[in-house]
Amino acid sequence: MFARVRRLMLIAGLTTALAVAAVLVAIGYRLFRTEGSTVTAETTSMLPKGARIVSTGVAGDRLVVTLDIGGVTEIRTYDAHTLKATGKLKFVSEP
Repeated sequence: MFARVRRLMLIAGLTTALAVAAVLVAIGYRLFRTEGSTVTAETTSMLPKGARIVSTGVAGDRLVVTLDIGGVTEIRTYDAHTLKATGKLKFVSEP
């Protein structure tokens, strides 16, 4: 009877140790994996003459810049990692 209990306790202990090791490996993987390259991106974006930046913000992996270009509002989006333009949205008044 005692041998059977010992064997069951050994199985339970090994299963618990295996589960704890799996959790530690998952945490270590999340902490130490690299998210692409760590090279910093640098770019210069030309704005139209007379344009001014009204606001900036971050939405997910996008950088959002709101511009005022002579009374016309324009929103430009850029990829936050590469700083490449991903979209442009203009707001104009009806004539």
